[in-house]
Amino acid sequence: MSNLPDTMKYIAVSGPGAADVMRVASGPLPAIGETDVLIKVEYAGVNRPDVIQRSGSYAPPPGASPVMGLEVSGTIVAVGGKVTSWKAGDAVCALTPGGGYAEYCAAPAAHCLSIPAGLSMLEAAGVPENFFTVWVNVFDTCKLSAGEKFLVHGGSSGIGLTAIQLAKAIGAEVFTTVGNEEKAAFCKSVGADHALNYKTQDWMAEVAATTQKKGVNVILDMVGGSYIEKNLRVLALEGRYCFIAFLEGGSATVDFRPLMMKRQTITGSTLRARPDAQKAMIAAALKEKVWPLLEAKKVKPVIHKTFALDEIIEAHKLMESSTHIGKIMLKVA
Repeated sequence: MSNLPDTMKYIAVSGPGAADVMRVASGPLPAIGETDVLIKVEYAGVNRPDVIQRSGSYAPPPGASPVMGLEVSGTIVAVGGKVTSWKAGDAVCALTPGGGYAEYCAAPAAHCLSIPAGLSMLEAAGVPENFFTVWVNVFDTCKLSAGEKFLVHGGSSGIGLTAIQLAKAIGAEVFTTVGNEEKAAFCKSVGADHALNYKTQDWMAEVAATTQKKGVNVILDMVGGSYIEKNLRVLALEGRYCFIAFLEGGSATVDFRPLMMKRQTITGSTLRARPDAQKAMIAAALKEKVWPLLEAKKVKPVIHKTFALDEIIEAHKLMESSTHIGKIMLKVA
């Protein structure tokens, strides 16, 4: 690491609060462990957990960088003593435990993946957080399979668009909810069979009618709140319901008797707190199952807008507005 600079630019936070608590600062490069790599960051993804962390409600796990940023693309400039899978000069995208909003970021070597053929560095940086999350929840945990019916809320988000495309690619019938007709049209353009505007339609009634009241087999929910009871009512016999966020909150009054009668399963998870070994297994599964889909252009990350590092306040305000369709990105290098 002798040829590297002593300091780097990164996004600092003065304390929990609104977007204006963030600023560009200068500080030392992150240290790397024996199984880590150091990445010179070109692009970083902006994700909803970053906003929650900035507001003070989502602390980094022990040992993780306090700097925000859960996914990056760039070039490896140093490797730990036990790393044999990568070398300096390799171009990668990576899931990070934190630290992505910076010129240099440390990440476990096993959480790095090669840039899919045909994808730009910008597009590759928009892959890890969403694809890791969708894969482990929808396909690994909930076992969505061809011929089943799948519902994802927030279809125009990065998570939503990833879930729509992957579910469609494996042969599922895809339902999603969105907040306007533009978002509905876009979701259909990437594979949704049914895009329901929750502001003008009773999405629960529409799902019930479309499925002849049999319901959907798998639901991916980032809303919670008032959606919890409705989701259970449209969940099919032996259906699987997975929480990954609670934009409306995690509390609800629910009659669980239908869950027993229909043998339903409710689960949930966060990605960041998972052990490194589990994330490494997800990375390996993505390399085997999803990278061919990306390289064949059967699925793709959708980039809404890219901001410079010093425009981080505007990037977070856009995320909080929920007016975007797809990924919000930072150009770091």
